[in-house]
Amino acid sequence: MSREEHVALSAKQLKDKCSIDADMGKLDSIAKFMGIAAMGGDASLVAGQQESELETIKDSFLKGHLGLSDSDDLDGAIAKVNGMLGESNPLKQRAAFYYLLADHFGK
Repeated sequence: MSREEHVALSAKQLKDKCSIDADMGKLDSIAKFMGIAAMGGDASLVAGQQESELETIKDSFLKGHLGLSDSDDLDGAIAKVNGMLGESNPLKQRAAFYYLLADHFGK
């Protein structure tokens, strides 16, 4: 899948699950950050029930990319976003997940 297709799927998920009209520039920027993960397969999805997955999101995206720290209640934000996209939903688009996290922190 191309980055553009992943962005479109993520925008649709944000609209359908959260009634959010995504800023397409911001969503595309997130997909660019993701690199190869935006190209499809398991890497383009978030496994919201896997602790190791959520730790990677916390360390790589929230701390590494957004410059946040544990004092910013990263676990609370991840849990909130996980719930917004449906905790049991196995098809959470990674760019949509990251978009909601960035939005939560005003980034």
